[in-house]
Amino acid sequence: MARFSRLEVLNTIIDTGLVPVFYNADVEVAKQVVQACAAGGARVVEFTNRGDFAPEVFKELAQYVSREAPHIILGVGSVIDEPTAAMYIAYGANFVVGPVLNEAVARLCNRRKVAYSPGCGSASEISRAEELGVEIVKIFPGRSVGGPDFVKAVLGPCPWTRIMPTGGVDATEESIQAWFGAGVACVGMGSKLIRKDLVAAGDWEGIRQKVEQVLQWIREARGEPLFLGVEHVGLYPTAEASAQAIGAWYRDRFGFDLKEGRSSFFVSGGGSGRIEIMKEALTDRCHVAVRVSNFEKAVEALKAQGVEFEEPKIKPGVKAVFLKERDPAGNLVHLLWTG
Repeated sequence: MARFSRLEVLNTIIDTGLVPVFYNADVEVAKQVVQACAAGGARVVEFTNRGDFAPEVFKELAQYVSREAPHIILGVGSVIDEPTAAMYIAYGANFVVGPVLNEAVARLCNRRKVAYSPGCGSASEISRAEELGVEIVKIFPGRSVGGPDFVKAVLGPCPWTRIMPTGGVDATEESIQAWFGAGVACVGMGSKLIRKDLVAAGDWEGIRQKVEQVLQWIREARGEPLFLGVEHVGLYPTAEASAQAIGAWYRDRFGFDLKEGRSSFFVSGGGSGRIEIMKEALTDRCHVAVRVSNFEKAVEALKAQGVEFEEPKIKPGVKAVFLKERDPAGNLVHLLWTG
């Protein structure tokens, strides 16, 4: 049974703009690929139904993802018939993708409220898929059906159509710019992203870096601003109030969630933004975390203004650095990028 609703899946695919696509018969390798994609910032991963006993591999992979990477939305690709779709949905597929349009699969997915993206190669096929309830239409093979020019041609008379090309999307800035410039909602990327040589070498860091880079190109192609807003405000304990007591006050007064980390507590509600309460009283001021879309370019932009920085803290999925200067009220400020 799907762990994510159809709306969650569709919105996440559109928000991130990327669906990494892969198949591997070794479930341990498949786990590493999913973790590498997640570390690079991907939220959605497609496992294709390509080999013998693929459903059994997927079943074990889905169980692993639900335990170890519960924020990842795992789906299945290369599905061409209703029984196969039903089996994968029973094994936990959160979405179904196919190289062709199959009306029985569309009806099954609609009945189970599971997102379905069939492969289409003409305006008529796209229209039929949308009539069957498809929100994101896969065009396949993307290059062969006409590439970005085909997307532009379809969106002219049908601007409501959401298109995801797969096959023909290269892991280059030029390719990403061309497809998103044409108006795609997202892209599916297989061997150009999760390269066979990287998998064979167990170079999971290499895959992580490629996923992170492609997501960055997508954000730039969409014209996402460099400085996105305040990710969180950081508070510090005092002699009168510990970090835990401050967090508990926000939890009890407003019904927020309170989670303890290694060096701080985080308080959050149902909306965007968080409060971080540091365990150590390093200052009598607050700190403000400014979320950025590109860490390196944000640092460069501020350095051009004469801003100096402390030593950055960088690890997979998170990059942060404090400015040496404070704001006019004496508050600390740091940049934060999360994949």
